[in-house]
Amino acid sequence: MNVTDLARQLKIHPQKLLQVLPEFGFDIGARAVKVDDRVANQIQKEWRRIKFVLEEREKKEKEKQKELEKEMRQQSDLVVKIPDKITVKELSVLLDLPLNKLIVELMKNGILVSQNENLDYDTAVIIAEDLGFKVDRAENKDEEKDSHHVTKLENILTQEATTPRAPVIVVMGHVDHGKTKLLDAVRHTNVIDTESGGITQHIGAYQVVWTDPKSKEKRPITFIDTPGHEAFTVMRSRGAKVADIAILVVAADDGVKPQTVEAINIIKAAKLPFIVAINKIDKEGADPQRVRTDLSQYSIIPEEWGGEVPMVEISAKQNLNIDKLLDTLLLLADINEGQIRANPHRSAAGTVIEAHVDKGEGPVATILVQTGMLINNDPLVVNGEIYGKVRAMKNYRGENILQAGPSTPVRILGFKVAPQVGDVLDVGSVNEAQLIDVKAKRVQQSGAEKVKISNDSANEEEGKKYFNVVIKADMLGSLEAIIGAFEKMKNEEVSVRVVGKGLGNITADDVTLAQTANAKLFAFHVTPMPLAAEMIRNTGIEFKEYKVIYDMLNYIEEELEKMLNPEVTIVELGIFKVMQIFRSDKNQQILGGRVEKGKIIKDAKVRIKRKGEHIGIGKLPQIQMGRQSVSEIMEGNECGAQYEGKLKVEEGDVFEVYKEESKKKKLEFN
Repeated sequence: MNVTDLARQLKIHPQKLLQVLPEFGFDIGARAVKVDDRVANQIQKEWRRIKFVLEEREKKEKEKQKELEKEMRQQSDLVVKIPDKITVKELSVLLDLPLNKLIVELMKNGILVSQNENLDYDTAVIIAEDLGFKVDRAENKDEEKDSHHVTKLENILTQEATTPRAPVIVVMGHVDHGKTKLLDAVRHTNVIDTESGGITQHIGAYQVVWTDPKSKEKRPITFIDTPGHEAFTVMRSRGAKVADIAILVVAADDGVKPQTVEAINIIKAAKLPFIVAINKIDKEGADPQRVRTDLSQYSIIPEEWGGEVPMVEISAKQNLNIDKLLDTLLLLADINEGQIRANPHRSAAGTVIEAHVDKGEGPVATILVQTGMLINNDPLVVNGEIYGKVRAMKNYRGENILQAGPSTPVRILGFKVAPQVGDVLDVGSVNEAQLIDVKAKRVQQSGAEKVKISNDSANEEEGKKYFNVVIKADMLGSLEAIIGAFEKMKNEEVSVRVVGKGLGNITADDVTLAQTANAKLFAFHVTPMPLAAEMIRNTGIEFKEYKVIYDMLNYIEEELEKMLNPEVTIVELGIFKVMQIFRSDKNQQILGGRVEKGKIIKDAKVRIKRKGEHIGIGKLPQIQMGRQSVSEIMEGNECGAQYEGKLKVEEGDVFEVYKEESKKKKLEFN
């Protein structure tokens, strides 16, 4: 039978059929055209079970996708304003959700309505919040018009967006699969040597100009480089929000890994068009076809298999097929050109990609201008507050520039305090903005933020142990990512508790806080001030400095594991019957008896039974055969034993002899 005929009968795409069959014991080859009739019959008989497994997997994937979308909405600062009355259709437009999906959500809450029926405010709020949206009551239209500082960035970007701009590309994938090396190959500059352990520590943005080999047209492309370790999920999610297209990098010799799956989920949640770059094809053991097969399990089907996802085999190290990747990237940008537009003639708006406090330059931030033109001396309006004005701008090469247009990453000096990663810059809302409270912000960002430490154990989970930490970092993005990783490091027995956090070097206050809270002090890319260093030496508090985030996380995981209660296993050994009492002292007796079953050993524990009922416990610190002390006595032998316990033993009592084995637990997070 032809594979296509079988697939038609089973109502599945032929290529997908060939991919899933090996999992269920029918390995007929990835490129098979025909299948033996006998095997085809077996597949048809088993198909109901196979289909059930596939549907359950797809259902779980959709649920996971839904949860991720909800999480990304919750992380966002966007607020949906809902009026007192709204139709189902209007709510779907407001939430940017497919109408059928919204109707399904309403049905789950027992509400059966058509698209034109009205929903009251409370019902609409419940549905929106269940989906992860932050909700506020809509003001009247005149008031809304005047409230530009709470306008969604998406709305700003679509205002008169008629001029094509450079596509913004986010590079994602598993750690060490070659994302930064790929950017290095594209830019012909080496940024890897400046990164600790070869891992990108912070989001960076770069721009290149690619010359089309055929038309000789020069086209700019902006790249956002996101860190590869799972601790940077928050930063990576935000990177996806400002991008037009994603490149998913997968190593040909390693295949799909946990961070690859995480990146896939983020790309899907952000609804980004994307390309798969199958990297390291020059390495021994490289298997690009296996990568394609692995990705197909996540509904990513390559174009050559009849799917929609372009895949390019490359070697970033050997600079192989980089030109083909860029050509494919620009082709995808052309297909989506309707969304890759901006208005360069308005005031600038964009997103904070990175922010930190530089020793010589003060607060510095990297902004990706997404629409408008940012000009020297423009006010820096972030989330409705004026943070300062543009004193100087530098492009990704470090060159001073006077203006920056759409899709341009630019390093800005002039902030009075550093903004947060992911904050929205909107110069046009300056008239409605308020001056920032510089003193309050600086207090918040210098030294550790104090967290009240309560000694009232009633507020804590019963029996739970906490690993207290004070953490200081050099950049807001890194601090946020580290705190996010700490929040995941918990289970029923142990968890990490952040008692202090902040930006900049370790101060005396940080040391005092760590000492008061019985916490470990951690520094990420920062160092202790002289007084703080002296205090650390004198107090002997545990202090750790790190430059690579997962080294820190690995250490904390080991420490948490030490805090776990050992897993105790009861091993039943045997039955001992008391036949004679030789001597009785307080909490101790010398007995004679017989091993009825199994064996007894020195230092074993016993459960005491009298007339079939358990009446007490004790232990056997010593056992004897004749006059000689031994370590164990087997079934069928009579012997003497020293018994310790509060209960006074009588002739005829039966001991159930056992031992307890302690096993170190392996830490598993919820």
